[in-house]
Amino acid sequence: MEIFVTLTFEQQTKKLHKNQKQLLDLVIHEIATNPLLGESKKADLMGIYVYKFQMGNRQWLLAYRMLSDESIKLLLVGPHENFYKNLKRK
Repeated sequence: MEIFVTLTFEQQTKKLHKNQKQLLDLVIHEIATNPLLGESKKADLMGIYVYKFQMGNRQWLLAYRMLSDESIKLLLVGPHENFYKNLKRK
């Protein structure tokens, strides 16, 4: 599975601590193994999948788009607060 990232995603991951990055790597590996794990969005976010996971005591979301059967593009990662508003801007 080929994985591409947006500049925004890359900037967000730079702000994470080492243990948070390790957890995120595990989540990305799960998605790469089964891209349909995330919830498919509708309306203006059609074609985008969002996978929810726990990081510490907060729920985090990871947005991605399947480009083909063998590639995905990671769009955005972060806590639920303002997540969808930021995602619509991308």
